[in-house]
Amino acid sequence: MKFNRKYISGLSLAVVFALSSCDKDFEEINMNPNSPEVVSSDLLLPNVMRSTTNEIAGNAWGIGNVVMQYSAKIQFTNEDRYNWGPFGNPYDNFYNSLRDLNNVIEISTEAQQSNYVGIAKVMRAHLYSFMSDAYGDLPYSEATQAKQGINYPAFETQEAIYAGILKDLTEANALLGSTAEQVKGDIFFDGDIMRWKKFANSLRLRVLMRISDRQDPSAAMQAILSNPSQSPIFTGNDDQAVLQYLGDVPNQHPLYTTRSGSFDEYRLSENMEDKLKNLGDPRLYAFAQPTNASGAGIIGELDDYQGVPNGLADEEALQYSPSGDPAFGGSNYISRIGLLWSCSACTSLANPTGYQAILMSYAELQFILAEAHERGFITVGSAEEYYKKGIEASMSYYKGRYETVNLPQIAEKLIVTEAYFAQPEVAYTGTQDQKLAKIGTQKWLSLFFTGLEGWYDWRRTGYPEIVPGPAAFISTVPVRYMYPSSLQALNGENYQIAIQRQGPDAITTRVWWDVN
Repeated sequence: MKFNRKYISGLSLAVVFALSSCDKDFEEINMNPNSPEVVSSDLLLPNVMRSTTNEIAGNAWGIGNVVMQYSAKIQFTNEDRYNWGPFGNPYDNFYNSLRDLNNVIEISTEAQQSNYVGIAKVMRAHLYSFMSDAYGDLPYSEATQAKQGINYPAFETQEAIYAGILKDLTEANALLGSTAEQVKGDIFFDGDIMRWKKFANSLRLRVLMRISDRQDPSAAMQAILSNPSQSPIFTGNDDQAVLQYLGDVPNQHPLYTTRSGSFDEYRLSENMEDKLKNLGDPRLYAFAQPTNASGAGIIGELDDYQGVPNGLADEEALQYSPSGDPAFGGSNYISRIGLLWSCSACTSLANPTGYQAILMSYAELQFILAEAHERGFITVGSAEEYYKKGIEASMSYYKGRYETVNLPQIAEKLIVTEAYFAQPEVAYTGTQDQKLAKIGTQKWLSLFFTGLEGWYDWRRTGYPEIVPGPAAFISTVPVRYMYPSSLQALNGENYQIAIQRQGPDAITTRVWWDVN
């Protein structure tokens, strides 16, 4: 059988043209409008804010409060005894979120939306500072660059990371408010750009203080404070960076839905109890509940609040007796953490919105300024004024939170008086070391349940005294997290370079800024 070659050639051309027609606009035709490849910044921000803040709150509950002896464990006491292994978070959680923040910066830069870029830079700086203070050296400039072909990012020194953090915050301050777009998806400040600027500059002051034993922060701090219109900072509790939880599922505060057994593992620390009682500090009523055995109900006398020593073995912790009489020992004789944080299964007085996750408070900023002035880094204001404002702000904050959850019996206790300030342990008198110790102790009290900030600050200052418990696995308080185990498997070569430079991957290895 013979075929007509002209026919075959024509048929071939027809097929080619048909295939060409099929390829035309192929990508556009085959895009699923319900699964966009590029997500807008306002859709990316809420999940980043929520997931990272809940991670920080979880670290506060499980580690931060315990290692700084605000609370102590009476069951499963490994955390309290420093039996810490490699910690996968915040590492994994934060790097997942940092990818999204990089996308926000890229998308919003292209769209000339500087407010979104500024917000993302503030958040990126905050996440890296939190994570680097936990672990030390980290993947930084090469991190989250898998799309660019970097699958094994190099670690950078904490010194270099801190330089990048300060650069991000300085740029964010300049970007915020430079364009007019309305920010949506902001579950921290509801699109209030001025509050973001205040957070950026307040956070800069925290970061500068963190590295103050390595680098003189005077010029940078003074520059921020001397130009409040250009570099505003928190001016009251209403400015501070917090996540307000909501009454509906799944936006209730994380402890509200915790089972009672998990909530009850953590109790008031004896160290915290002693500090508050010795100062006649009304925050005792905010941070703890009367013991069940006291029968006091919502509020009680001082003796109705009892703590447990940190670092006890499981059996000793569960049977501990504040009076020393074994007949009056056990959990009924030890105070739970305050009602503001309570779980719904624990008491009908629990409230899903009372507790706010604190990223940085106005009280903390005031104590930073008090220390900065006392150490000669700044000349604006006075150390005593900042110190007193810090105490007043902390008391006022908790008074307001207990009013919010309709517990006036506790709220009315949270008033600071001149008699409180007149106590020798509180009055801003003495040598510089004594004044710094008072600032450090009051700052420690104000940082209750503020992520790991109390621990980070204690590592820098040594205030207040924290002594490992009798059953601790090591004789010193931990000074860092171990890197997650997955890191050794997935980025082992760069991991080895990092620990050779920084020191062993152990909880006793100090990070760069920790020189004490």
